[in-house]
Amino acid sequence: MISSPARNRTKIVATVGPACDSVEMLTKLIEHGVNVFRINTAHGDRLTHERAVANIREASVRTGRVVGILVDLAGPKIRLGELFENPTECQPGERFRFVRGERSSAANELTSNYERLIDELKPGDRVMLADGLVSMNVVEKNDDGAVCEVTSSGTIRSRQGINLPGAELSVPALTDEDLKHASWAADLELDFLGLSFVRCAADIERLRAALADHPAAPFIVAKIEKSESLDDLDAIVSASDGVMVARGDLGVEIDVAETPVAQKRIIETCRRFEKPVIVATQMLESMHHSRRPTRAEVSDVANAILDGADACMLSGETAIGDYPCEVVDTMRRIMEHTEPMLKKRTVPRRPETSGAVLPITSAVVYGASQIADQLEAKLLVIATRTGGTAQSAAMRRSRILTIGLSNNSRTLRRMCLLWGIMPLAGVPVDNPPELRRLIEQWGQDAKLLENGDHVVYVTGTGMVQRAHNLIVVHQVSGLN
Repeated sequence: MISSPARNRTKIVATVGPACDSVEMLTKLIEHGVNVFRINTAHGDRLTHERAVANIREASVRTGRVVGILVDLAGPKIRLGELFENPTECQPGERFRFVRGERSSAANELTSNYERLIDELKPGDRVMLADGLVSMNVVEKNDDGAVCEVTSSGTIRSRQGINLPGAELSVPALTDEDLKHASWAADLELDFLGLSFVRCAADIERLRAALADHPAAPFIVAKIEKSESLDDLDAIVSASDGVMVARGDLGVEIDVAETPVAQKRIIETCRRFEKPVIVATQMLESMHHSRRPTRAEVSDVANAILDGADACMLSGETAIGDYPCEVVDTMRRIMEHTEPMLKKRTVPRRPETSGAVLPITSAVVYGASQIADQLEAKLLVIATRTGGTAQSAAMRRSRILTIGLSNNSRTLRRMCLLWGIMPLAGVPVDNPPELRRLIEQWGQDAKLLENGDHVVYVTGTGMVQRAHNLIVVHQVSGLN
Protein backbone atom coordinates (compact mmCIF):
# COMPACT_ATOMS: atom_id res chain seq x y z
CA MET A 1 0.00 0.00 0.00
CA ILE A 2 2.44 2.66 -1.24
CA SER A 3 0.42 5.28 -3.03
CA SER A 4 -0.60 8.90 -2.85
CA PRO A 5 -3.84 10.45 -4.07
CA ALA A 6 -4.14 12.42 -7.27
CA ARG A 7 -6.07 15.67 -7.25
CA ASN A 8 -7.95 14.85 -10.46
CA ARG A 9 -10.92 12.50 -10.31
CA THR A 10 -11.42 11.87 -14.03
CA LYS A 11 -9.23 8.96 -15.13
CA ILE A 12 -6.53 9.04 -17.83
CA VAL A 13 -6.15 6.25 -20.39
CA ALA A 14 -2.88 6.27 -22.34
CA THR A 15 -2.03 4.21 -25.42
CA VAL A 16 1.23 2.25 -25.33
CA GLY A 17 3.55 2.52 -28.32
CA PRO A 18 7.19 2.99 -29.27
CA ALA A 19 7.38 6.34 -27.47
CA CYS A 20 6.50 4.89 -24.05
CA ASP A 21 6.77 1.08 -24.02
CA SER A 22 9.82 0.76 -21.74
CA VAL A 23 9.39 0.04 -18.03
CA GLU A 24 11.10 3.34 -17.23
CA MET A 25 8.75 5.44 -19.37
CA LEU A 26 5.64 3.55 -18.24
CA THR A 27 6.70 4.15 -14.64
CA LYS A 28 6.96 7.88 -15.34
CA LEU A 29 3.55 7.95 -16.99
CA ILE A 30 1.96 6.27 -13.94
CA GLU A 31 3.66 8.81 -11.68
CA HIS A 32 2.36 11.62 -13.91
CA GLY A 33 -1.21 10.35 -13.64
CA VAL A 34 -2.05 7.48 -16.04
CA ASN A 35 -4.65 5.07 -14.61
CA VAL A 36 -5.20 2.66 -17.53
CA PHE A 37 -2.89 1.67 -20.39
CA ARG A 38 -4.34 0.78 -23.78
CA ILE A 39 -2.79 -1.84 -26.05
CA ASN A 40 -4.00 -1.39 -29.64
CA THR A 41 -3.99 -4.79 -31.38
CA ALA A 42 -4.26 -3.07 -34.78
CA HIS A 43 -0.53 -2.38 -34.43
CA GLY A 44 2.28 -4.71 -33.45
CA ASP A 45 2.41 -8.47 -33.00
CA ARG A 46 1.71 -10.83 -30.11
CA LEU A 47 5.29 -10.66 -28.82
CA THR A 48 5.12 -6.84 -28.74
CA HIS A 49 1.82 -6.95 -26.87
CA GLU A 50 3.04 -9.47 -24.31
CA ARG A 51 6.15 -7.39 -23.66
CA ALA A 52 3.92 -4.34 -23.12
CA VAL A 53 1.80 -6.23 -20.57
CA ALA A 54 4.89 -7.39 -18.66
CA ASN A 55 6.36 -3.88 -18.65
CA ILE A 56 3.09 -2.30 -17.46
CA ARG A 57 2.84 -4.75 -14.60
CA GLU A 58 6.45 -4.14 -13.62
CA ALA A 59 5.87 -0.37 -13.69
CA SER A 60 2.81 -0.82 -11.47
CA VAL A 61 4.90 -2.72 -8.93
CA ARG A 62 7.65 -0.07 -9.02
CA THR A 63 5.23 2.77 -8.35
CA GLY A 64 3.04 0.90 -5.86
CA ARG A 65 -0.03 2.04 -7.79
CA VAL A 66 -2.84 -0.05 -9.23
CA VAL A 67 -3.23 0.39 -13.01
CA GLY A 68 -5.54 -1.29 -15.51
CA ILE A 69 -4.91 -2.63 -19.01
CA LEU A 70 -7.33 -2.15 -21.90
CA VAL A 71 -6.85 -4.37 -24.97
CA ASP A 72 -8.40 -2.68 -28.00
CA LEU A 73 -9.58 -5.18 -30.61
CA ALA A 74 -8.95 -4.00 -34.17
CA GLY A 75 -12.31 -5.10 -35.54
CA PRO A 76 -13.19 -5.44 -39.23
CA LYS A 77 -11.38 -2.31 -40.39
CA ILE A 78 -11.90 -1.93 -44.13
CA ARG A 79 -8.81 -0.53 -45.84
CA LEU A 80 -7.59 0.43 -49.29
CA GLY A 81 -5.21 -1.97 -51.01
CA GLU A 82 -1.98 -0.91 -52.70
CA LEU A 83 -2.47 2.15 -54.91
CA PHE A 84 -1.03 2.31 -58.42
CA GLU A 85 0.37 5.74 -57.50
CA ASN A 86 1.06 6.23 -53.82
CA PRO A 87 -0.05 8.82 -52.76
CA THR A 88 -2.88 9.67 -55.17
CA GLU A 89 -4.53 13.07 -55.49
CA CYS A 90 -8.33 13.08 -55.79
CA GLN A 91 -9.94 16.08 -57.47
CA PRO A 92 -13.67 17.00 -57.42
CA GLY A 93 -15.56 15.34 -60.26
CA GLU A 94 -12.78 12.82 -60.88
CA ARG A 95 -13.91 9.20 -61.10
CA PHE A 96 -12.29 6.15 -59.55
CA ARG A 97 -13.30 2.52 -59.94
CA PHE A 98 -13.19 -0.03 -57.13
CA VAL A 99 -12.11 -3.39 -58.56
CA ARG A 100 -11.49 -6.78 -57.02
CA GLY A 101 -8.09 -7.71 -55.64
CA GLU A 102 -5.63 -5.95 -53.35
CA ARG A 103 -3.42 -4.07 -55.84
CA SER A 104 -4.45 -1.42 -58.37
CA SER A 105 -3.26 -1.82 -61.96
CA ALA A 106 -4.15 1.72 -63.10
CA ALA A 107 -4.10 5.22 -61.60
CA ASN A 108 -7.91 5.43 -61.44
CA GLU A 109 -8.38 1.99 -59.85
CA LEU A 110 -8.93 1.33 -56.14
CA THR A 111 -8.92 -1.98 -54.30
CA SER A 112 -9.86 -3.07 -50.79
CA ASN A 113 -9.02 -5.75 -48.24
CA TYR A 114 -12.77 -6.47 -47.93
CA GLU A 115 -13.60 -9.06 -50.59
CA ARG A 116 -17.35 -8.38 -50.60
CA LEU A 117 -17.07 -4.60 -50.94
CA ILE A 118 -18.10 -4.47 -54.61
CA ASP A 119 -20.96 -6.90 -54.02
CA GLU A 120 -22.40 -4.81 -51.19
CA LEU A 121 -21.90 -1.27 -52.51
CA LYS A 122 -24.82 0.27 -54.35
CA PRO A 123 -25.38 3.54 -56.27
CA GLY A 124 -25.86 6.44 -53.91
CA ASP A 125 -23.61 5.05 -51.16
CA ARG A 126 -20.95 7.37 -49.75
CA VAL A 127 -17.32 6.28 -49.57
CA MET A 128 -15.10 8.20 -47.14
CA LEU A 129 -11.30 7.95 -47.29
CA ALA A 130 -8.35 9.49 -45.42
CA ASP A 131 -10.32 9.89 -42.15
CA GLY A 132 -13.16 11.56 -44.02
CA LEU A 133 -11.07 14.17 -45.83
CA VAL A 134 -11.82 12.57 -49.20
CA SER A 135 -15.45 11.86 -50.04
CA MET A 136 -16.88 9.95 -53.00
CA ASN A 137 -20.33 8.85 -54.14
CA VAL A 138 -21.03 5.53 -55.89
CA VAL A 139 -22.50 6.43 -59.31
CA GLU A 140 -22.31 3.11 -61.21
CA LYS A 141 -22.16 -0.53 -60.22
CA ASN A 142 -21.76 -3.90 -61.98
CA ASP A 143 -20.43 -7.34 -61.07
CA ASP A 144 -16.82 -6.35 -61.75
CA GLY A 145 -16.58 -2.97 -60.07
CA ALA A 146 -18.13 0.19 -58.64
CA VAL A 147 -17.49 3.65 -60.09
CA CYS A 148 -17.21 6.49 -57.57
CA GLU A 149 -17.14 10.24 -58.19
CA VAL A 150 -15.07 12.52 -55.93
CA THR A 151 -17.17 15.11 -54.09
CA SER A 152 -14.50 16.30 -51.66
CA SER A 153 -10.86 16.48 -52.74
CA GLY A 154 -7.72 15.34 -50.95
CA THR A 155 -4.85 12.89 -50.90
CA ILE A 156 -5.21 9.14 -50.33
CA ARG A 157 -2.53 6.58 -49.52
CA SER A 158 -2.23 2.81 -49.64
CA ARG A 159 -3.79 0.89 -46.73
CA GLN A 160 -5.76 3.87 -45.42
CA GLY A 161 -9.13 3.17 -43.86
CA ILE A 162 -12.40 3.17 -45.77
CA ASN A 163 -15.61 4.34 -44.10
CA LEU A 164 -18.99 3.58 -45.65
CA PRO A 165 -21.57 5.55 -43.64
CA GLY A 166 -25.04 4.13 -44.07
CA ALA A 167 -23.97 1.21 -46.26
CA GLU A 168 -25.37 -2.20 -45.32
CA LEU A 169 -22.40 -4.53 -44.93
CA SER A 170 -22.28 -8.17 -43.87
CA VAL A 171 -18.84 -7.89 -42.28
CA PRO A 172 -19.02 -9.13 -38.65
CA ALA A 173 -18.03 -6.93 -35.71
CA LEU A 174 -15.78 -9.75 -34.45
CA THR A 175 -13.08 -11.19 -36.69
CA ASP A 176 -11.20 -14.45 -36.12
CA GLU A 177 -8.15 -12.38 -35.21
CA ASP A 178 -10.19 -10.43 -32.66
CA LEU A 179 -11.31 -13.67 -31.02
CA LYS A 180 -7.70 -14.82 -30.72
CA HIS A 181 -6.71 -11.51 -29.11
CA ALA A 182 -9.71 -11.67 -26.76
CA SER A 183 -8.83 -15.19 -25.63
CA TRP A 184 -5.21 -14.12 -25.10
CA ALA A 185 -6.30 -11.14 -22.99
CA ALA A 186 -8.54 -13.37 -20.87
CA ASP A 187 -5.76 -15.91 -20.36
CA LEU A 188 -3.50 -13.11 -19.05
CA GLU A 189 -6.31 -11.79 -16.81
CA LEU A 190 -6.24 -8.38 -18.47
CA ASP A 191 -8.92 -5.95 -17.41
CA PHE A 192 -10.83 -4.47 -20.34
CA LEU A 193 -11.58 -5.42 -23.95
CA GLY A 194 -12.48 -2.66 -26.41
CA LEU A 195 -14.90 -4.05 -29.03
CA SER A 196 -14.62 -2.01 -32.24
CA PHE A 197 -17.40 -1.12 -34.68
CA VAL A 198 -20.24 -2.32 -32.45
CA ARG A 199 -23.55 -2.09 -34.33
CA CYS A 200 -25.98 -3.74 -31.91
CA ALA A 201 -26.13 -5.36 -28.48
CA ALA A 202 -25.84 -8.81 -30.08
CA ASP A 203 -22.22 -7.99 -31.04
CA ILE A 204 -21.37 -7.67 -27.34
CA GLU A 205 -23.20 -10.84 -26.44
CA ARG A 206 -21.25 -12.77 -29.10
CA LEU A 207 -17.97 -11.67 -27.56
CA ARG A 208 -19.22 -12.45 -24.06
CA ALA A 209 -20.31 -15.93 -25.20
CA ALA A 210 -16.91 -16.53 -26.82
CA LEU A 211 -15.25 -15.80 -23.45
CA ALA A 212 -17.72 -17.82 -21.36
CA ASP A 213 -15.16 -20.56 -20.63
CA HIS A 214 -12.62 -18.06 -19.26
CA PRO A 215 -13.02 -17.53 -15.51
CA ALA A 216 -11.17 -14.21 -15.73
CA ALA A 217 -12.92 -12.69 -18.74
CA PRO A 218 -12.19 -8.96 -19.14
CA PHE A 219 -14.90 -6.32 -18.93
CA ILE A 220 -16.24 -5.47 -22.39
CA VAL A 221 -16.05 -1.83 -23.48
CA ALA A 222 -18.30 -1.12 -26.47
CA LYS A 223 -16.75 1.36 -28.90
CA ILE A 224 -19.42 3.61 -30.39
CA GLU A 225 -18.15 4.49 -33.87
CA LYS A 226 -20.95 3.44 -36.25
CA SER A 227 -24.19 5.23 -37.04
CA GLU A 228 -26.08 1.98 -36.41
CA SER A 229 -24.80 1.91 -32.82
CA LEU A 230 -26.56 5.18 -32.10
CA ASP A 231 -29.84 3.59 -33.19
CA ASP A 232 -29.42 0.76 -30.64
CA LEU A 233 -27.62 2.82 -27.99
CA ASP A 234 -29.67 1.90 -24.90
CA ALA A 235 -29.38 -1.82 -25.58
CA ILE A 236 -25.64 -1.58 -26.30
CA VAL A 237 -24.93 0.35 -23.09
CA SER A 238 -27.06 -2.06 -21.08
CA ALA A 239 -25.23 -5.10 -22.51
CA SER A 240 -21.71 -3.70 -22.06
CA ASP A 241 -19.52 -3.17 -18.99
CA GLY A 242 -18.38 0.22 -20.25
CA VAL A 243 -18.42 2.40 -23.35
CA MET A 244 -15.92 4.35 -25.45
CA VAL A 245 -16.93 7.36 -27.53
CA ALA A 246 -14.59 6.57 -30.46
CA ARG A 247 -14.81 9.92 -32.19
CA GLY A 248 -12.38 9.14 -35.00
CA ASP A 249 -14.51 6.75 -37.03
CA LEU A 250 -17.75 8.09 -35.53
CA GLY A 251 -16.94 11.55 -36.89
CA VAL A 252 -16.69 10.02 -40.36
CA GLU A 253 -19.69 7.70 -40.09
CA ILE A 254 -21.97 10.59 -39.15
CA ASP A 255 -21.80 14.27 -40.07
CA VAL A 256 -18.83 15.68 -38.17
CA ALA A 257 -21.07 18.55 -37.03
CA GLU A 258 -23.24 16.00 -35.20
CA THR A 259 -20.35 14.46 -33.24
CA PRO A 260 -20.44 16.77 -30.17
CA VAL A 261 -24.17 16.17 -29.70
CA ALA A 262 -23.69 12.42 -30.18
CA GLN A 263 -20.94 12.49 -27.53
CA LYS A 264 -23.25 14.16 -25.02
CA ARG A 265 -26.03 11.68 -25.78
CA ILE A 266 -23.74 8.66 -25.34
CA ILE A 267 -22.37 9.96 -22.04
CA GLU A 268 -25.83 10.71 -20.67
CA THR A 269 -27.01 7.23 -21.63
CA CYS A 270 -24.03 5.70 -19.81
CA ARG A 271 -24.85 7.72 -16.71
CA ARG A 272 -28.46 6.50 -16.79
CA PHE A 273 -27.23 2.90 -16.85
CA GLU A 274 -24.39 3.58 -14.40
CA LYS A 275 -21.71 2.43 -16.84
CA PRO A 276 -18.25 4.05 -17.11
CA VAL A 277 -17.58 5.95 -20.33
CA ILE A 278 -14.31 6.94 -22.03
CA VAL A 279 -14.02 9.85 -24.48
CA ALA A 280 -11.32 9.18 -27.08
CA THR A 281 -9.56 10.40 -30.22
CA GLN A 282 -7.60 13.58 -30.94
CA MET A 283 -8.09 15.04 -27.49
CA LEU A 284 -4.64 16.68 -27.46
CA GLU A 285 -3.66 15.88 -31.05
CA SER A 286 -1.30 18.83 -31.54
CA MET A 287 0.89 17.57 -28.69
CA HIS A 288 2.25 14.84 -30.94
CA HIS A 289 4.98 17.35 -31.75
CA SER A 290 4.26 20.34 -29.50
CA ARG A 291 4.73 20.88 -25.78
CA ARG A 292 1.54 22.94 -25.66
CA PRO A 293 -1.99 22.08 -26.81
CA THR A 294 -4.28 24.38 -28.74
CA ARG A 295 -6.95 26.29 -26.83
CA ALA A 296 -9.62 24.34 -28.73
CA GLU A 297 -8.14 21.03 -27.53
CA VAL A 298 -8.11 22.23 -23.92
CA SER A 299 -11.77 23.19 -24.26
CA ASP A 300 -12.54 19.80 -25.82
CA VAL A 301 -11.08 17.91 -22.86
CA ALA A 302 -12.81 20.20 -20.37
CA ASN A 303 -16.18 19.78 -22.08
CA ALA A 304 -15.83 15.98 -22.06
CA ILE A 305 -15.31 16.19 -18.28
CA LEU A 306 -18.28 18.52 -17.85
CA ASP A 307 -20.40 16.18 -19.99
CA GLY A 308 -19.71 13.45 -17.44
CA ALA A 309 -16.90 11.32 -18.89
CA ASP A 310 -15.29 8.89 -16.45
CA ALA A 311 -12.05 8.89 -18.43
CA CYS A 312 -10.30 10.66 -21.30
CA MET A 313 -8.01 8.74 -23.63
CA LEU A 314 -4.72 9.62 -25.28
CA SER A 315 -3.86 7.74 -28.48
CA GLY A 316 -0.92 8.72 -30.68
CA GLU A 317 -0.05 11.48 -28.22
CA THR A 318 1.55 8.93 -25.89
CA ALA A 319 2.11 6.02 -28.32
CA ILE A 320 4.23 7.83 -30.90
CA GLY A 321 4.33 11.45 -29.75
CA ASP A 322 7.40 13.42 -28.78
CA TYR A 323 6.19 14.41 -25.30
CA PRO A 324 4.31 11.55 -23.55
CA CYS A 325 4.82 12.82 -20.00
CA GLU A 326 4.00 16.42 -20.89
CA VAL A 327 0.74 15.44 -22.56
CA VAL A 328 -0.35 13.43 -19.51
CA ASP A 329 0.55 16.38 -17.28
CA THR A 330 -1.50 18.70 -19.48
CA MET A 331 -4.55 16.45 -19.40
CA ARG A 332 -4.31 16.07 -15.64
CA ARG A 333 -4.08 19.84 -15.13
CA ILE A 334 -7.15 20.42 -17.32
CA MET A 335 -9.03 17.89 -15.19
CA GLU A 336 -7.96 19.54 -11.94
CA HIS A 337 -9.17 22.96 -13.10
CA THR A 338 -12.44 21.68 -14.63
CA GLU A 339 -13.73 19.20 -12.05
CA PRO A 340 -14.65 21.82 -9.38
CA MET A 341 -17.41 22.95 -11.78
CA LEU A 342 -19.03 19.52 -11.74
CA LYS A 343 -22.21 19.29 -9.76
CA LYS A 344 -22.81 16.26 -7.60
CA ARG A 345 -25.29 13.99 -9.31
CA THR A 346 -28.49 13.08 -7.53
CA VAL A 347 -29.65 9.48 -7.69
CA PRO A 348 -32.34 8.99 -10.38
CA ARG A 349 -35.81 7.98 -9.26
CA ARG A 350 -35.56 4.73 -11.22
CA PRO A 351 -31.90 4.10 -12.07
CA GLU A 352 -31.50 1.94 -15.17
CA THR A 353 -28.69 -0.19 -13.83
CA SER A 354 -29.49 -3.30 -15.89
CA GLY A 355 -28.50 -5.48 -12.94
CA ALA A 356 -24.97 -4.07 -12.67
CA VAL A 357 -25.62 -2.69 -9.17
CA LEU A 358 -28.32 -3.90 -6.78
CA PRO A 359 -30.90 -1.27 -5.73
CA ILE A 360 -29.97 -1.76 -2.06
CA THR A 361 -26.32 -1.12 -2.81
CA SER A 362 -27.11 1.94 -4.92
CA ALA A 363 -29.31 3.43 -2.17
CA VAL A 364 -26.73 2.74 0.56
CA VAL A 365 -23.96 4.34 -1.49
CA TYR A 366 -26.14 7.37 -2.10
CA GLY A 367 -26.86 7.65 1.63
CA ALA A 368 -23.18 7.26 2.53
CA SER A 369 -22.27 10.00 0.08
CA GLN A 370 -24.87 12.33 1.63
CA ILE A 371 -23.58 11.57 5.15
CA ALA A 372 -19.98 12.16 4.07
CA ASP A 373 -20.94 15.52 2.56
CA GLN A 374 -22.89 16.65 5.62
CA LEU A 375 -20.04 15.72 7.99
CA GLU A 376 -17.41 17.11 5.60
CA ALA A 377 -15.66 13.75 5.85
CA LYS A 378 -12.11 13.54 4.54
CA LEU A 379 -12.51 10.03 3.09
CA LEU A 380 -15.24 7.73 1.82
CA VAL A 381 -13.99 4.13 1.95
CA ILE A 382 -15.76 1.38 -0.01
CA ALA A 383 -15.00 -2.31 0.48
CA THR A 384 -16.28 -4.29 -2.48
CA ARG A 385 -16.02 -7.78 -3.93
CA THR A 386 -16.84 -7.18 -7.61
CA GLY A 387 -16.50 -3.39 -7.84
CA GLY A 388 -20.21 -2.73 -8.34
CA THR A 389 -20.44 -0.63 -5.17
CA ALA A 390 -17.51 1.52 -6.27
CA GLN A 391 -19.13 1.86 -9.70
CA SER A 392 -22.30 3.19 -8.09
CA ALA A 393 -20.27 5.63 -5.98
CA ALA A 394 -18.44 6.90 -9.06
CA MET A 395 -21.75 7.93 -10.63
CA ARG A 396 -22.49 10.25 -7.67
CA ARG A 397 -19.53 12.49 -8.63
CA SER A 398 -18.68 13.32 -5.01
CA ARG A 399 -15.61 15.51 -4.54
CA ILE A 400 -14.75 13.63 -1.33
CA LEU A 401 -11.80 11.34 -1.97
CA THR A 402 -13.19 7.82 -2.35
CA ILE A 403 -10.98 4.81 -1.64
CA GLY A 404 -11.85 1.46 -3.25
CA LEU A 405 -10.79 -1.69 -1.41
CA SER A 406 -11.05 -5.34 -2.41
CA ASN A 407 -9.36 -8.66 -1.77
CA ASN A 408 -9.63 -9.28 -5.52
CA SER A 409 -6.78 -7.74 -7.53
CA ARG A 410 -8.85 -7.80 -10.74
CA THR A 411 -11.57 -5.78 -9.03
CA LEU A 412 -8.98 -3.22 -7.90
CA ARG A 413 -7.64 -2.83 -11.44
CA ARG A 414 -11.14 -2.39 -12.87
CA MET A 415 -11.71 0.49 -10.46
CA CYS A 416 -8.99 2.35 -12.36
CA LEU A 417 -11.62 3.29 -14.96
CA LEU A 418 -14.15 4.64 -12.43
CA TRP A 419 -14.42 8.38 -11.84
CA GLY A 420 -13.15 9.49 -8.46
CA ILE A 421 -12.32 6.01 -7.15
CA MET A 422 -8.77 5.43 -5.94
CA PRO A 423 -8.05 1.68 -5.67
CA LEU A 424 -5.76 0.81 -2.80
CA ALA A 425 -4.05 -2.58 -2.61
CA GLY A 426 -2.88 -4.38 0.49
CA VAL A 427 -5.84 -3.59 2.78
CA PRO A 428 -7.69 -6.70 4.12
CA VAL A 429 -11.41 -5.98 3.77
CA ASP A 430 -12.42 -8.97 5.96
CA ASN A 431 -10.56 -7.65 9.03
CA PRO A 432 -12.34 -4.40 10.05
CA PRO A 433 -9.92 -3.29 12.84
CA GLU A 434 -6.89 -3.81 10.60
CA LEU A 435 -8.69 -2.16 7.69
CA ARG A 436 -9.39 0.95 9.78
CA ARG A 437 -5.85 1.02 11.15
CA LEU A 438 -4.26 0.83 7.70
CA ILE A 439 -6.58 3.48 6.25
CA GLU A 440 -5.78 5.84 9.12
CA GLN A 441 -2.05 5.20 8.75
CA TRP A 442 -2.22 5.77 5.00
CA GLY A 443 -4.31 8.92 5.48
CA GLN A 444 -1.84 10.29 8.01
CA ASP A 445 1.17 9.51 5.78
CA ALA A 446 -0.59 11.19 2.83
CA LYS A 447 -1.34 14.23 5.05
CA LEU A 448 -5.08 13.72 4.53
CA LEU A 449 -6.21 12.77 8.05
CA GLU A 450 -5.88 14.40 11.44
CA ASN A 451 -7.43 13.64 14.80
CA GLY A 452 -11.09 14.63 14.78
CA ASP A 453 -11.60 14.03 11.04
CA HIS A 454 -14.45 11.80 9.87
CA VAL A 455 -14.13 8.74 7.63
CA VAL A 456 -17.23 7.05 6.21
CA TYR A 457 -17.03 3.32 5.45
CA VAL A 458 -19.39 1.31 3.22
CA THR A 459 -19.39 -2.47 3.54
CA GLY A 460 -21.79 -5.39 4.03
CA THR A 461 -23.16 -7.29 7.01
CA GLY A 462 -23.63 -10.55 5.14
CA MET A 463 -27.35 -10.42 5.91
CA VAL A 464 -28.16 -9.79 2.22
CA GLN A 465 -26.08 -11.62 -0.37
CA ARG A 466 -24.18 -9.38 -2.83
CA ALA A 467 -25.48 -6.20 -1.18
CA HIS A 468 -23.53 -3.52 0.66
CA ASN A 469 -25.91 -2.55 3.42
CA LEU A 470 -23.74 -1.15 6.21
CA ILE A 471 -22.52 2.43 6.69
CA VAL A 472 -20.01 3.14 9.44
CA VAL A 473 -18.98 6.68 10.44
CA HIS A 474 -15.67 6.84 12.29
CA GLN A 475 -14.03 9.83 13.91
CA VAL A 476 -10.26 9.61 13.79
CA SER A 477 -8.37 9.68 17.08
CA GLY A 478 -5.03 8.53 18.44
CA LEU A 479 -2.89 9.66 15.51
CA ASN A 480 0.64 10.69 16.38
